[in-house]
Amino acid sequence: MPSDRRHKRYCFRSLPSLLIPVVLCGSASAQEIVLPTIDVRSDATQTSDVTPDYKVNRVELGPLGKKPLIDTPFSVNTISEGFAENQQIQSVREAFRFIPSVQGENIRPQTRGLQASVVQNTRIDGLNIAATTDYPIEEFQRIDVLNGLAGALFGPAQPGGTFNYIMKRPTAEPLQRFTGGYLSTGQWLAHMDLGGFTDSEHRLGYRLNLLDQDGTSYVDNSRLQRQLASFGGDIHLSPDTVLETNASIYHYKTEGFPGTFAVAKNVLFPAAVDPTKVGYGQPWGGDDNVTSFLSGRIKHDINENWSFSVGVSRNVSDRASTVPTNTITNNAGNYVTTAATTTYSLDTVDSNQAVLNGHFATGSIKHDLILATNGFLWDRYTPFQKGAITVGRASLGDPAVFSEPNFPDFKDRYRSVYTFQQSVTVGDTIALSDQWSVLGAVSNSWIDTSNYNSVGSLTGGYNANGWSPLGSVMFKPRENVTTYFTYANSLQQGDNAPAGTVNQGENLAPFRSDQYELGAKVDFGRFNLNAALYRIERPYAYTGTDNVFSVKGTQINRGIELMASGAISDEWTVFGGMTFIDPRLYNTGSSQTDGRRILGLSQFVMNCLVEYHVPAIQGLTFTANVNYATNRPTDYANTSYASGYTVLDLGMRYAQLVANKRVTFRFDVFNVADLHYWANVTPAAQNGYNATGSATGTLGAPRTIRASLQVEL
Repeated sequence: MPSDRRHKRYCFRSLPSLLIPVVLCGSASAQEIVLPTIDVRSDATQTSDVTPDYKVNRVELGPLGKKPLIDTPFSVNTISEGFAENQQIQSVREAFRFIPSVQGENIRPQTRGLQASVVQNTRIDGLNIAATTDYPIEEFQRIDVLNGLAGALFGPAQPGGTFNYIMKRPTAEPLQRFTGGYLSTGQWLAHMDLGGFTDSEHRLGYRLNLLDQDGTSYVDNSRLQRQLASFGGDIHLSPDTVLETNASIYHYKTEGFPGTFAVAKNVLFPAAVDPTKVGYGQPWGGDDNVTSFLSGRIKHDINENWSFSVGVSRNVSDRASTVPTNTITNNAGNYVTTAATTTYSLDTVDSNQAVLNGHFATGSIKHDLILATNGFLWDRYTPFQKGAITVGRASLGDPAVFSEPNFPDFKDRYRSVYTFQQSVTVGDTIALSDQWSVLGAVSNSWIDTSNYNSVGSLTGGYNANGWSPLGSVMFKPRENVTTYFTYANSLQQGDNAPAGTVNQGENLAPFRSDQYELGAKVDFGRFNLNAALYRIERPYAYTGTDNVFSVKGTQINRGIELMASGAISDEWTVFGGMTFIDPRLYNTGSSQTDGRRILGLSQFVMNCLVEYHVPAIQGLTFTANVNYATNRPTDYANTSYASGYTVLDLGMRYAQLVANKRVTFRFDVFNVADLHYWANVTPAAQNGYNATGSATGTLGAPRTIRASLQVEL
């Protein structure tokens, strides 16, 4: 296909105005207000990748590039910019709630019951970043989630999926959008989104996003602050060459929210308590994180069949976490509160990627060839003074506020872990006929990890390399139907021993994971249906009674995923699905744990969003979203469970033209029934369970409201 850049039409675009409030007030006089009806379902700047009805047409798949979803032998889910705006999503973590295969509310996400690693599984525009930050959704155009293994494409990673956040790019038409919002109990936000080109030839493009949010949240004296400045620039050096740049800085601060809950050995996990009650968190406890991202990428079309791109990035995540942990010591609900358990307060990630793509034919057989390399340098820094500080004791029935302890200086730190990873990938998608095609890819990877103590002495590490292959067979019985079978074997970096273990901070040697996936996809034009059946096996590391963190078992997850998105009629739009998973631990050598379900995972999860576009009043839409999950084991012997939950969200939006300016009002009520529930249940150590064999939990948010007014100037 010809290059889009080669055949673009150049036209004049004016610079956006920064005087949004002045222009808005000056143009909305009583004599000028008109109300012609318009039908707006999502963002006007959406490309053909995702339709206004949230149907996904194309997805980003690393070195494979942007591919039609119907032609990919993987289970992939996408959250688009328009979807995020319409559902008033504020963070990447909130976006994941709409994808059933992504369970839990960890900042480190997971798919198919397997947690992602800190760096290997998470990317911005294909370049590795630290997943320790809950990134703001306002700077991203879309989020693509590839479920399961993808080491052949991206290099060694946990089998917990690949999460690729696509930065917003300059818009073809001038964009000047302002959003003002109100959240429950006194939070306000202002978001400005500006985009376009500075010249008539469309050579210099820009996208600027500014966000400021602050105020009290659902707990008295709590605080949530989000501040973002994000810029994306495109420099078209020629019709065939473009330089894409990104720069963002994000400040995220919380205080007073409920802390995490843990249980001592032989203590049952309690029922969820009221998250609005003062004392389950502390007014001084929370997160104070600053995250920055810089990147540059050159894309060049050699000709109509060959292209390449080269990109680099730097990601810095500076954290000061004082979130309290309430460890319940007996079944009467008594607990001890500790804080300052941060192991790492700084992550720096320098990432690189280079890709060569080619399309050619050998006789009647067509090829899509890829040759790629990607990798990163990752440094982790630990405070000299670390560890838990006991701040007080209370009970679930009578929580208490404690005095702020003397916290360490989180910036007084040393480099404790260094990791180098680089992969070379070769792959080919071969179209044997109109119905049959195969995809083969393999990566060769190098991993070098070193551990250091506080005086800079090397205490351990390893140097390893290995192959990660992938093979797929695709059959299209009809133009709009694809069935596939995919096998993947992936190298992954070994887990890191958590704090408190004998080998604390040690990186285990690399693991290997296997996945078999059988799937089908149907494109109905305005509506997609996707289904996948899979089996994943991987080594499982945890802390045993010897207090040593090491591989002590095998995790096998079997499951099925169903997903639907798009318009089923002019009035109804759906985005939802379900997943059934059977995650179990084997080969532990203990009858208490062998064959038991993995801690913290529901066997059945469903999320279904339904939108009704009122035909009699164009621009008016009502929404309902149901999130359902079954119970979850809270210990590895499966003797205790956290209850399942059903959370209902209701909302509406109304879009009209006011003085020839598009105005959209949105109003949502989340957790309508004000259900108290455990939104997240995880191992006490994120890498695996500790000697108590029990879980930690995070409370779900109570009933909250969000209202916003968005104006396009």
